[in-house]
Amino acid sequence: MSARTGRRDPDHGGAGVDGSAGATPGERPGADPRIAAALDLVGGRLRRVREQRGLTLTEAAAAAGMSKSTLSRLETGQRRPGLELLLPLAQTYRVPLDDLVGAPEVGDPRIRLRPRGVNGRTVLPLTRPGGIQAWKIVIPTTQRDPAPRSHDGFEWLYVLSGRMRLVLGGRDLVLGTGEAAEFDTQVPHWFGSTGDGPVEVLSIFGRPGERMLVRASGDAGPEEDPHRG
Repeated sequence: MSARTGRRDPDHGGAGVDGSAGATPGERPGADPRIAAALDLVGGRLRRVREQRGLTLTEAAAAAGMSKSTLSRLETGQRRPGLELLLPLAQTYRVPLDDLVGAPEVGDPRIRLRPRGVNGRTVLPLTRPGGIQAWKIVIPTTQRDPAPRSHDGFEWLYVLSGRMRLVLGGRDLVLGTGEAAEFDTQVPHWFGSTGDGPVEVLSIFGRPGERMLVRASGDAGPEEDPHRG
């Protein structure tokens, strides 16, 4: 009569979401076929959501508090998905747990955008606070008096409609619809209307060391940065 030891493989121990401890793909005794089919899809969902978030295996695993090899096994179906692993991943990716283990393959991609008024401008945040930032900014005709500021970072501006005046260091420029500008925000700068009408601008700003261009910011909190005029 043989006996199992109480030791667990650190990368395969614990119970899966269907309650079978340490089972590997294909070893699902007593499992409902529908549950088994759902679990087979989890790995692909995890990989797609991670890639949509722009995270590497190393970055996602570190954020979720697990090893890179564990996450890799989950994505390839070599590791049974348990709640103790899926919950931190759902939090890391900011998606409902149901989106990882059932229902649709990924969550609803729509974002509920909420414009707000800041310093006389209408600002629509297109990204979450922190890291790379993007806004759609509507600048009224009345905002045409330059008040240059400087701060760390890098900014990219794209004119969606209207004519934008950009004061950058000693230069005074006018950009029309479809034109763009990028610059180091340590150079004193200001952007607003030419006075001929309102202007809609896409602003992307990043702080030093970030991998992409992102939002303009000053000394105030991130919600006020791009509209300081």
